[in-house]
Amino acid sequence: MALRVLIADDQAMVRAGFRMILDAEADMEVVGEAKDGEEALDAARRVRPDVVVMDIRMPRLDGVAATRRLLEGAGPQPSVVIVTTFDDDENLYEALRAGAAGFLLKNAPPEQLIEAVRTVAAGEGLLSAAVTRRVIEEFVRRAPNETPESDALSELTERELEVLRLVARGLSNAEIAEELVISPATAKTHVGRILMKLDLRDRVQAVVFAYETGLVRPATS
Repeated sequence: MALRVLIADDQAMVRAGFRMILDAEADMEVVGEAKDGEEALDAARRVRPDVVVMDIRMPRLDGVAATRRLLEGAGPQPSVVIVTTFDDDENLYEALRAGAAGFLLKNAPPEQLIEAVRTVAAGEGLLSAAVTRRVIEEFVRRAPNETPESDALSELTERELEVLRLVARGLSNAEIAEELVISPATAKTHVGRILMKLDLRDRVQAVVFAYETGLVRPATS
């Protein structure tokens, strides 16, 4: 079945451009559009998308608040790709904590939008691009001080802690497998257990958790 995509952006031309790009893919179907966060929530309830491509800056209800409300309910939930610009650092960090699974710059080429939708739909979280890792580190550097969740970290084995550190560096399962000299299937199993033990939605939330608990520190250079 084709991936069902909802596009939320207050600019009609942006929505039209995204629709044209995604509908051209055989494995994707744009099932709805919304011009603000309130419309996005209504549309998501109606068309049940697999992925929501969500702008941050929208009237009535912005993308951060819409993402938080969209993902706080029970039952199957879509993955959210936030569309943004570099000057949205503060809002982007809040979107991370709200559960967004990926980030895309508005000036990114079309193939990156397609990749983003496929990646978050697969539950991977959009972490591979170097720009995303740098932005995540900046989010965490700006985050308020919080008490490390040492009790939660104690639930992980030494191997799982090692894997979580690599996830926080933005490594894929294949790259983790190569780094630790294990099979990709074993790496995937470790990641799945980490998410289950820590009650995290996806790899993006695992990255935030790793930084906020002090398991990984932002680069200083």
